Amino acid sequence: MMNNKYKNVFLYSLVASLGGLLFGFDIAIFSGTIPFITPLFQLTPEKLGWVASCLYIGCVVGAVAFGKITEFLGRKPSLYLVSIIFIVSSIFMGLANSVDELIIWRIIAGFSVGGASILSPLYIAEISPTTIRGKMVSINQLAIVIGILMAYFSNYFLSHLELNWRLMFISGCLPAVLFIIGAIFLPESPKWLIYKGKEDDGIKELKKILPAAEIEQELAEIRQRRVEEANKTKGSFGLLFASKQFLFLLFIAIVIAVFQQISGANAVLFYAPIIFEKVGMDVNDQLLIQIMIGSVNLVFTLVAIRFVDKVGRKLLMVIGAGSMALLLLLIGLSFQGDYIPQQLVSVFVLLFIGVYAATLAPVTWVIISEIFPISIREQGMGIASAFLWIACFSITYIFPVMIDRLSTFQTFLTFGGLCAIFFVFLLVFVPETKNNKV
Repeated sequence: MMNNKYKNVFLYSLVASLGGLLFGFDIAIFSGTIPFITPLFQLTPEKLGWVASCLYIGCVVGAVAFGKITEFLGRKPSLYLVSIIFIVSSIFMGLANSVDELIIWRIIAGFSVGGASILSPLYIAEISPTTIRGKMVSINQLAIVIGILMAYFSNYFLSHLELNWRLMFISGCLPAVLFIIGAIFLPESPKWLIYKGKEDDGIKELKKILPAAEIEQELAEIRQRRVEEANKTKGSFGLLFASKQFLFLLFIAIVIAVFQQISGANAVLFYAPIIFEKVGMDVNDQLLIQIMIGSVNLVFTLVAIRFVDKVGRKLLMVIGAGSMALLLLLIGLSFQGDYIPQQLVSVFVLLFIGVYAATLAPVTWVIISEIFPISIREQGMGIASAFLWIACFSITYIFPVMIDRLSTFQTFLTFGGLCAIFFVFLLVFVPETKNNKV
């Protein structure tokens, strides 16, 4: 996968990416509980939607809060904290005796997931050399995809047991326990230590990560960046809004984060059965296409990891947004059945998910972790991630309404228009971050 000299970077990035696995696992595990908690708690569709979506409220708060928490505690202690919160919330979701209890603990779980959503790519970006940084940060997206698949397996094997839905929620402890055990062996971020004035400790941690021949060069780059930002007020939310340059970077990061969610991909991933029901697929075919979508998602995430450092961030995003706009138009037309046979819906949807998995899904996190200077990185990533979760919450709520009130063609044409707008935005405003010194 890479030069053997970076094997430690790869191993530490793999452990840190378990934060992404928590996110993927938690959003997918809920789907398996729906058939059991709906009759038990007598959930209306609106109430079920709230129980499903309330996780993202916690994600918004967690993303912003951990942007500040990790600044003071450091990266490694913050990773411990998100793991502990997730373990506790998973247990109490499984023990809930009322829908209100379940909602409270899902919001708390979301707080942990939101924190992990910025901590994992932030930590990985800071321990990775520039030449492989994009590849390493993309591992976080791969972990999300693997977490989703793990949850589906968990749902399948637990669904036949008497305490099925409770065990499904509690099973979230497994990836969280793995995360906290793995974090024990992680070094603290050398860049965070050096920027906190603990250079000796930073050098000690660098020796655990990089080959000896590269330590001096990496240290020189960190020192240079620190000098460049020495006169700036560090770690202040106000600094983001005091500088037009920083405010513009924040604007770009927010737009990229939001469009990753409203591009239409999450609608397909979350609501595939509803979509394919429109072309007359029975339940078995719907489940089969979901498996195929999940498989394509995984395979093309691996493609992204291979090419993100070779092709560049901006080019991959531009290719992704443009291709997705075209594919969404074709999906919409195929639902019409007048110009394109409906049998091609599945082909276009799989291609669409493949493009998304290779471009917008992982590269968004790479750009967000690279675009900010370290003086505002935690706060910038926290705010951008919060907007990402707000967008995720919104699309989870809005899509069923859209596809009910609009035609399927109009729904996908709307998403296609959004991707076309994003395509232009990327071309005009977004810089290439491939060679940024994180």
